[in-house]
Amino acid sequence: MEKGTVYFFTGLSGAGKTTIGGLFYQRLKAGKPNVILLDGDQIRPIYNEDIGYSDADRIKGAQRTFRVAKMLSDQGVDVVVCSICMYAAVRDWNREHIENYREIYIKVTKETLLRRNQKGLYTAGTNVVGVDLPFDEPQRPDAVVGNDGGEVPEAIVARLEADLL
Repeated sequence: MEKGTVYFFTGLSGAGKTTIGGLFYQRLKAGKPNVILLDGDQIRPIYNEDIGYSDADRIKGAQRTFRVAKMLSDQGVDVVVCSICMYAAVRDWNREHIENYREIYIKVTKETLLRRNQKGLYTAGTNVVGVDLPFDEPQRPDAVVGNDGGEVPEAIVARLEADLL
């Protein structure tokens, strides 16, 4: 059986992971029936509700997500994951254990994050990845996407499709 691909859209909160990853998912789904979207905000209440926000808990949550993604991709399903995943160790595990793994880093400036601030996280200022919690910036992504507003999400996704599919 041909294995699926895990497309992991990562970046800080407000970078555009869900917007760009969700649009990528829709475009992928239009051509293939076996595509799943796992979004970090939707996953937490489903199977990460029992954990908190400590480093150990955040790692446990990310491990759960990517083990599910691996299981699905091993069965021939393409999986689009949109999540912060702030730890290099988790991304390293993904590269080692998921055969068809593609990492897309959505990178934005702090000014853009402060301007967007949809969830109010950057004005709250405590226990926020990229503010007072460290973010292990991806060092080996398959694609880096600047998303400070110079390009519409549809154009970004079209470029990613050309590069990754």
